[in-house]
Formats: sequence, structure tokens, C-alpha cells
Amino acid sequence: MTTRVAVVGGGIIGLAVAWRCVQRGLDVTVFDASDEKATTVAAGMLAPAAEIHAGEEEVQRLLADSAGRWPQFAAELEKATGIEVGYRDEGTLLVALTDDDLREVRRLCGVYERAGQPVHELTARELREREPLLSPRVRGGAYAPQDHQVDPRRVLTALRTALKGRVVTEMVTDLAGVDADVTVVAAGVGTRALTGLPVRPVKGQTVRVTAPQPPLRHIIRGYARNRPVYLVPRRDGELVIGATEEERGFDTSITVGAVLDLLRPAAELLPEVVEYPVSEIAVGLRPGTPDNAPILGALKGDIADSGHGRILVASGHYRNGVLLTPLTADLVAELVTSGVSPQGITPFAPDREALWT
Repeated sequence: MTTRVAVVGGGIIGLAVAWRCVQRGLDVTVFDASDEKATTVAAGMLAPAAEIHAGEEEVQRLLADSAGRWPQFAAELEKATGIEVGYRDEGTLLVALTDDDLREVRRLCGVYERAGQPVHELTARELREREPLLSPRVRGGAYAPQDHQVDPRRVLTALRTALKGRVVTEMVTDLAGVDADVTVVAAGVGTRALTGLPVRPVKGQTVRVTAPQPPLRHIIRGYARNRPVYLVPRRDGELVIGATEEERGFDTSITVGAVLDLLRPAAELLPEVVEYPVSEIAVGLRPGTPDNAPILGALKGDIADSGHGRILVASGHYRNGVLLTPLTADLVAELVTSGVSPQGITPFAPDREALWT
């Protein structure tokens, strides 16, 4: 008998898990009734070291593993659907406007080096040779060749296409009502309501502008007067500027202050940006956890013991949902089919102590 799998959540994680399960011959249904997905707001940077903090070494290893899987994942998805997903490998420039900003870039270079990620310091002239539109006032920076990008919106479209009608618009409010052998909860910030796990919303605002032609070739991760910003270019001229990080609960309002915090440093690093029309200002809610690590594995407790099949969780990816998509999909699909936790997933189990202390 074919295993019936229900995936609750139609963001990039849920859809990727579903696709990998379909490839294994399973009977999959994705329940997706929400239009508010962090995926559609995300810029899609694949940077396994840039946003890691002290004490997150286990997460960094997970990020590096998943980053290495992205080229094959993107190529396989494009071949299956004929949809180009915007995977680009030109790398990222770390750019500093002032001497203080340059010290921050050098600190970040140290993070890259400790994580085993290549990074090369560049002078201001070398930066502008790579990106002529950068401000002549930049002081210096570095080049991170392994920090790539993908377009999350294109990935979502491709995954939906690959799933060929297996996504249904239906809200799940109680896991006991899901009729499946295995249920995978990939509901982002909705995970807490379904499982009781400590997943919280972390608000992020981004601005998208459109240039007459692509203004940049590389991603820019910049610092301007101690204000961080990133600029992610698409081949069609779109430029994604982001992102704020706000503990505001489920508030999804767009605020003037947040937009200014993004556009001021962006304009100081790339002066021409003030001439580009704004195409979108968007808000997303990242699923954060107490230890900033994802939740991957089998759920235990009253909900899991309700007699409605196994319940697995793939949530809490916080800042790294897009980056962790290929690895999460592979690990969870393996767990679905084998019933055994794959190597490396144990530190991220739903019952780990760090989630509850």
C-alpha cells in the first residue's frame, strides 16, 4: 500500500518536502490556505556563513551542506518543470562606506574564515571595478565567491508545477483531522498553533525597485554608517533591498521608519538607486525559534499519540528557509520513507532541550 503523506504548509519548505516525497512514489497532498509566506518576501541569498552568530556552529554545518546541494536541486527542478529559478553564482560583495563599516566587514570576514568559507578582501578600487555603480565614497570590502542566490518566487512556481495539482486550498486547524499515514507540519509561523512548539513570527520588510537594466552583477551585502543592508539583483532589472528584523508578533504593517532604514544605506552605497521606481514594499514573517535553529523530526507527546499517523515537523528555519530548502527536503523525505532519523538531524529534534529552556 502506498504511504499517504499530508504536508501542512505551502511555502518553499513544504513544497520541496512534498516534491521529494512524490519522487519517492508516495501519495502526497499539500494543504495550503495562506497567501502570507515568508518565501515570497525573501530575497533568496544563499549565504551559509554571513548570518551565523556565536554558538550556532551546528546550524552553520547544516547551512553549508544545504548550500552545496542547491546547484543540483535548481538544475533538477528546472529540468522537471522548464521553469528557470534564478540560481546565480557570481558571488557576493561585502561593501563598507566608512572606516567603522570596514571594521565590521573585516569582522565578518573572520566569521567566513572560521566557517571554512572563502572570502577575499578588496580595495575600494577593486570593488568599483567589479561594480562601477558603487559610490566613489566606499572605503573597501571583500568578495565571498560561495554566497550565491536564487529567486524564491520562481522556485515556488516551479515546485507547484512539479507537484501537478497535489496542492489543495484548505486550512488545517487541527492535526487530528488530517487523514494520512504521515503528516509533515511545514506551516512556518503557524506551526505553534498546530503543535505547541515555540515558533514565533519575526517581521521582515523589503523594498523592490526596478532598473531599466540590471544595475549590479553581484549581491551587495553592505554597511553604511553602521546600518546594514543587502541588495540582490535579478536579471530582469529588479533589485531587492532588505531586510528589517523586528520582534512585532503578527504585525504585518509597512512602516516609514523601516523603509527609510533600508533605502538610506542602499542609496549611500548605490546612489543611482534613487532614480529607480519602487515596484513593491512587502512584509513577511520569519518562523523563529529560541535557539535560532530549525525544528526537524518526529513530534512526540499528546498530539503525536492521538492515533492519526506519524507527525513530523519541518519548521523554524528563521533567516535561512530558502538556503535550507534542499537539505530539509532530502532529510524529511528520508525520514518519511524510512521512519528513521537521518544522520545529522538529531540536534534539531522538536524535543531538544534548547527549545524549552
